[in-house]
Amino acid sequence: MLSILIPAYNYNTFPLVLELHKQCLDCEIEFEILCQDDASDSKWNTENQKINSLNNCSFSINNYNLGRGENINSLVKQSKYSLLLIMDCDTFPVQNNFIQKYCTVIPTASVVFGGIQYEKKQPGKEQLLRWVYGNIRESLSLESRNKNPNNNALTSNLLIKKEIISQYPFDTTITKYGYEDLCFLSVLKTKNIKIFHIDNPTYHLNLETSILFLEKTKTAIENLVYIINYGKFPDIESKINSAYVVLKTLKLVAITATIFNKTESKIISNLLSEKPSLFLFDLYKLGYYCKIQSKQLFAYQGFKK
Repeated sequence: MLSILIPAYNYNTFPLVLELHKQCLDCEIEFEILCQDDASDSKWNTENQKINSLNNCSFSINNYNLGRGENINSLVKQSKYSLLLIMDCDTFPVQNNFIQKYCTVIPTASVVFGGIQYEKKQPGKEQLLRWVYGNIRESLSLESRNKNPNNNALTSNLLIKKEIISQYPFDTTITKYGYEDLCFLSVLKTKNIKIFHIDNPTYHLNLETSILFLEKTKTAIENLVYIINYGKFPDIESKINSAYVVLKTLKLVAITATIFNKTESKIISNLLSEKPSLFLFDLYKLGYYCKIQSKQLFAYQGFKK
């Protein structure tokens, strides 16, 4: 009935699988849980081998890094049931009836997003930016998500029919962090496949340091430049690119890039502080985007040709 797919990378996934396994047994459904580490060479992979001791569960390690999207595609091909639940390895169900809630909506929807939450306890300064961003930008109420259902979803807690994701898989050219979710969901939108939202969240547990989050953000921006400039997803909706188009029309891209170069260190100082501003974070992303576009020297190596 249900295949749970967990693309993993350098994380202890056993507690998540153990909880999902228990909930599936309680629901008395046919299920499998497939977890696949993307060649992280992690110390946690020894612990993750315990997953293989659970009935209907498996843990494997890729021989080389595929990237998150292609790792999910690989898990889809291995799955044997017609319904798939995609979960990130660093998530955990908020409620003990998490699987049961999904079971109740299976007959009525093709794609379902349950939502995401962050723990209320504020982390230390070194992880604060990711926590603030997640709470404000990702941890949306059901009412907020339903205002724009196809734009307010993630693939970290997504129930989907296998036939849909098999027909419209993740783009395999995006091998590094960033925007693979947005690209995948934009394709569903163009195909008039509506995402149904329910209140069935998972916690996002693994908070990167603010420094690492900024590094990953820059990689994501580079991905976005590639996606836009090569016309891979012409219908993709990106606030950053929309703002860039306005600046380009007004011939302000070069000026914006120059201002970014002069203010980048000051913006970073705020983002790494005890009171990071998401407004400045947005300016940081837009400034870096303009910097890349204005130089027209983009030669990013994170994609398969």
